[in-house]
Amino acid sequence: MKLIEKIGLGLFLIGLIAFLTIPFLGTYTLSEELVLENTKDIHRDKMGELLAPMYGQEYGSSFSFMAAYRENFDPYNDEQKSQQAWDQVIWDDYTFPLAKASLESPVRNSPWLFFGLSIGLAALGGFLYNFRQHAEEPAGIKNNGIFHSSMKNRGILGMLTGSLLILFYIVLYWFPAYLVNLVWMVDPISRLLSGGPASQWFLYGLIYTLAILVMGIRMFRKYRGNKYQQLRTASVMFFQTAFAFLIPEILVLLNQPYFDFKNIWPLDYDFFYDYQIDTFLSAGGVGMFMLIWGILLIIVGVPLFTYFFGKRWYCSWVCGCGGLAETVGDPYRQLSDKSVKAWKYERWIIHSVLVLAVVMTVLTIVNYFSGFGLLGNVTNQLHSIYGFAIGSVFAGVVGTGFYPFMGNRVWCRFGCPLAAYLGLVQRFKSRFRITTNGGQCISCGNCSTYCEMGIDVRWYAQRGQEIVRSSCVGCGVCSAVCPRGVLKLENGPEENRINELPIIIGNNSIKIKL
Repeated sequence: MKLIEKIGLGLFLIGLIAFLTIPFLGTYTLSEELVLENTKDIHRDKMGELLAPMYGQEYGSSFSFMAAYRENFDPYNDEQKSQQAWDQVIWDDYTFPLAKASLESPVRNSPWLFFGLSIGLAALGGFLYNFRQHAEEPAGIKNNGIFHSSMKNRGILGMLTGSLLILFYIVLYWFPAYLVNLVWMVDPISRLLSGGPASQWFLYGLIYTLAILVMGIRMFRKYRGNKYQQLRTASVMFFQTAFAFLIPEILVLLNQPYFDFKNIWPLDYDFFYDYQIDTFLSAGGVGMFMLIWGILLIIVGVPLFTYFFGKRWYCSWVCGCGGLAETVGDPYRQLSDKSVKAWKYERWIIHSVLVLAVVMTVLTIVNYFSGFGLLGNVTNQLHSIYGFAIGSVFAGVVGTGFYPFMGNRVWCRFGCPLAAYLGLVQRFKSRFRITTNGGQCISCGNCSTYCEMGIDVRWYAQRGQEIVRSSCVGCGVCSAVCPRGVLKLENGPEENRINELPIIIGNNSIKIKL
């Protein structure tokens, strides 16, 4: 029924508008008591002195509050840096905790109401809209009108969506003080799950999880009649909700380290950082289990599972980044560049990130066990550079914000170091492949259109050549959309898995003598 879809779309837009409006509500009033409560011991006296002119002043918006903060704080730090008095520089960013503590707004007083009016309405609207999608069509994945859609083919709606996502990630990573209203809105949920106050990362994790769940409903509708795809969708929804969101929060409630059991180095690039190692070692038996579990996944789990099932066991069934790409990003999967030029860039970039992650980790471990006598604080600077360039800009801003511009697997294809690690194993030591029957290929191009990893599947299918690419995540959509049954996902014998010169009827490799 189109009416339900229209109601769902309307509710979603109302919720989205409310979500975008909420950050601008309320006023900010700073006091000495709030400064003392929200700064570290070593900085309290100096921060109290620097921010004293702000005490008792009422600021009508986060912009005026932040401007006053910078006006009073930045000159001190700039002076210390100019004199190279690095030990006197205050490196900690207190803008978020002070802005959150100083806020007085209706959102802080009635968080559940505003949660329902924004995220709640958006989730409900998305559910209603997606639940009716594809309902009147026969089973089967279709691309009807996909290149005529303003949202799905780099039209104005797609550009606006991408720009909004990019802006959200920039504010989330580097200017979270402007989101304190939204953080207060989800504070009761955070206290319910972990017993502690919400941060911008809890807000993000909640939105991330809800987005996968709501858009997962769409995938169930789209993939009805295809059990493999429905199971794959259910898997990423489960692992994101349970392992990436709920379990880490519950661990904190139980006074245990925050830990995502499915996150694997080098994607979890800070796993071997000194503060992480110290956290594991100080958490007793549970912390030691987390440390051993993570190491076993790296050196045993990844090679073993990838050998038997290819990288699809993680990238298409478990990973949260892949889960968001397969649900929220699915409408943009056809935008991935299939050119050879893009493939060359892909190989250089993703393997460079892997090398950088490995080098950084080795230096970190060596420096840790040498008592920081080898490189001193150089590793901390390297961590900051990697976290900013790869963890924030690449994985966040580009990896998700560029869905409407470059397809839904930008991060997985070009930046994820774990995908590179899995891909190397899959390419050279795995039983997984996509087999083809070239004699049946009619060159419709559906397989290439739907490949989110930028693989020109049709090129292989036309030649009857098995697809053994390190970038392939084994989603199986190419096989699902093939009208002739040319493509098949297999975990077969490793022997003769790679055949660079396939023999099929119809090409010059077979000549019939009469």
